[in-house]
Amino acid sequence: MSYKTIKVKTETGRCLLCHDAPCNKACPYGVPISKMIRSLRFENEAGASKRLAGGGFCQECTEESCMKVCTRGKIDYPIHIKDLLTTIDTQDSKTELPIDLSIDFCGVHCENPFFLSSSVIGSNYEMVAKAFDMGWAGVAFKTVGTFVPKEVSPRFDALEKESTPWVGFKNIEQISDHTFEENLEFMRKLKQDYPEKVMIASIMGQNEDEWTFLAKKMEEIGADIIECNFSCPHMTGEGLGSDVGSNPELVRRYTQATRKGTKLPILAKMTPNITNMEIPAVAAVEAGADGIAAINTIKSIMNINLSTFSSGPDVMGKSSVGGYSGKAVKPIALRFIRDMKSNERLKSTPISGMGGIETWKDAAEFIALGCETVQVTTAVMQYGYRIIEDLIDGMSNYMRKEGYSHINEIVGKALSNIIPAEELNRHSICYPKFDRSLCVSCKRCYISCYDGGHQAITIGSDGKPILNGMKCVGCQLCVLICPASAISTGTRV
Repeated sequence: MSYKTIKVKTETGRCLLCHDAPCNKACPYGVPISKMIRSLRFENEAGASKRLAGGGFCQECTEESCMKVCTRGKIDYPIHIKDLLTTIDTQDSKTELPIDLSIDFCGVHCENPFFLSSSVIGSNYEMVAKAFDMGWAGVAFKTVGTFVPKEVSPRFDALEKESTPWVGFKNIEQISDHTFEENLEFMRKLKQDYPEKVMIASIMGQNEDEWTFLAKKMEEIGADIIECNFSCPHMTGEGLGSDVGSNPELVRRYTQATRKGTKLPILAKMTPNITNMEIPAVAAVEAGADGIAAINTIKSIMNINLSTFSSGPDVMGKSSVGGYSGKAVKPIALRFIRDMKSNERLKSTPISGMGGIETWKDAAEFIALGCETVQVTTAVMQYGYRIIEDLIDGMSNYMRKEGYSHINEIVGKALSNIIPAEELNRHSICYPKFDRSLCVSCKRCYISCYDGGHQAITIGSDGKPILNGMKCVGCQLCVLICPASAISTGTRV
């Protein structure tokens, strides 16, 4: 990572990603500044470059009118837009090879792998129609049941770290607060107006008869797939949500009841609040499920106020265990996906993956571990449906660069590289490599190696690190901790 890359990450992270951004209107050249910054923010550098096709605009600009109206300037200081955009390497416009992002999932054709997951972001006609118009392939409509829950206020909270406001996200929201009839009409009209989009109907029953009834109704209104929500971590009644998903026998019974009511493909949405997800997943498949959706949110307690000793979200001084989501849960989700795809009885079962997906790279990681489709919620809540532009464009640019023409070509490609710990090479050391020209002499590597490693780094008279190869074990903590990217992976011995 170069200084330029570090600067891009820092500045794009400061951008507020405004709706109807004033910087766009102020640009005398008509450059789509906000979209370019958004592409950089979501790791779609090639997309940003294409938006600046022709180039040279920012270098020639002397007014810097975009920075004068930057909304961030009302908080501290404007985004350095000119410096940021001049770091983009423009590409010559040329005919690009077509990329096919379509995929068949549980026998249903999807125009791309990107879906809205079952949550507030897909809970009425207007919302989902807007998302469909912007390019999302489908939606897992917010879970419906025969009952309407009473909700609390507030119901969301977020975990911060340094300058990052949403490391993780917590919610204590339940299933849809619209009536059953309203939800049926929303889904019926969406399927009528958008027949090419995929409608996944998420359901939650309170007993076997309800699961059968709900499945029948979802098929009647034209749903393409039924998703059984066995995993919501904060339902207010017993025998609901994750209470089901952690009980293989209930999963089996309710999947059988759902199958009794429909011929549509069935997804079992699994809870991560369990040690071994394969056990209930196998039970679901044996009982008639065609695929798995994973993971739902993780049970959590967040943000204790040390003045009032209440927790977030604070409902009149009280809170409850809720569902944790966001970027921080991605490694946990990927572990569960890999475990299921490595199981003999599940390796051929289609999986719709979710848990911390914000960028096309996140989505590609899930697909590389065997998912055919991916679902997104928390990133949409933070950034809006518009992220689909960079999900599609970023994935297409990546595939084009790597020589892939169809999304199917990367499904499961990373599975063989995740092996048991005892099979890893333990007979060599990969030493860190120091670029002294990039080193800024902050000495962070020294502190971390001494206090959290093997005391293999000392500081020279010039204030820069010196490696003691006799003590270094190649853990590469220094590589991860360096804020200037002056340390990289070096020689393996």
